[in-house]
Amino acid sequence: MASSKSTKTSSSIVIPDAFAVVSDENKFGLPIELIGGDYADEMRVAVQLALQAGANMVEHLETKGTKSGRGAESKLGINTKQNDADFCTAIDILNEKIITEGIKKHFPNHEIIGEEDTGTGDIPPLTDKPTWIIDPVDGTTNFASGSVYTCVSIGLCVDSSPVMGVAFSPKTNEMYLGMKGFGAYRNGERIQSVDDESVEKTLSNSVVCFEFGYARTDEGIENMIGAVRRILKHGCRSTRSFGSGVLDLCYVASGRLDVVYTGMADEGWKPWDYCAAKVIAEEAGCVIRSLKEHNGVREFDSDNKVIRSLKEHNGVREFDSDHLIFTLNL
Repeated sequence: MASSKSTKTSSSIVIPDAFAVVSDENKFGLPIELIGGDYADEMRVAVQLALQAGANMVEHLETKGTKSGRGAESKLGINTKQNDADFCTAIDILNEKIITEGIKKHFPNHEIIGEEDTGTGDIPPLTDKPTWIIDPVDGTTNFASGSVYTCVSIGLCVDSSPVMGVAFSPKTNEMYLGMKGFGAYRNGERIQSVDDESVEKTLSNSVVCFEFGYARTDEGIENMIGAVRRILKHGCRSTRSFGSGVLDLCYVASGRLDVVYTGMADEGWKPWDYCAAKVIAEEAGCVIRSLKEHNGVREFDSDNKVIRSLKEHNGVREFDSDHLIFTLNL
């Protein structure tokens, strides 16, 4: 029987033993279905590292905006990247160090691509070697502001394709897991993007999430606002913008959102913004497609993405009669 021992950190996040199974007492263990999966060893390590990194975020999230948290944001060691809207904190750097060192300890022959290590430089191409893609604090602006919509994201690619993803939201205490061919889970419960017993989804009754990103040119702003305008004129239940690409995808995967898109200007997500969550979303029944043509083909690529909860209709996967992908293709 697997061990259920755990370690309690100063942040009150309980980190389970590496071989712990999910239970009523331990919601961050691995579900039985994943323990026999192809990447169970990698997932165990990723879960522990995500919890350790998440623990580093809790104090700021809980004290920001309170009397005891006066000056909290100024203590984060904020460093600007492209502009004032694109920055990292000392916690981003610390978390990436913890995760990178943990992966190297257990998997010394694996490659690692981290957001902070890459910075604004060229993103290394994927090879046939197992490669981890890390976002140590996804939703850094939210984190600095004390918002709950921030998480740690750890994904694994094999043969240049994402196969395993772990996303931990420390403020909401939710752990999302996905393994190719073995399903997606939130705190040990299987998740699915579409409820077959609910009303069929169309754009008109969907909650649509979008992310604007860092574009500040007149053309970029008009492209981003124009897409929202077209959705609202068509009609949708509501729109949202949470500021965390990873959680956006996890929320579509678990039915909290119906659609999320980005990439209408120059703010398309980087690999660490979606690698882990892509596995979670697809294993929950979602489909990812490109908003724009890539090499003459409309497909998912690194610059322009939309994730959609889809249902089969006459044997064809489509969102609704207006084909959201093409409607938004400005």
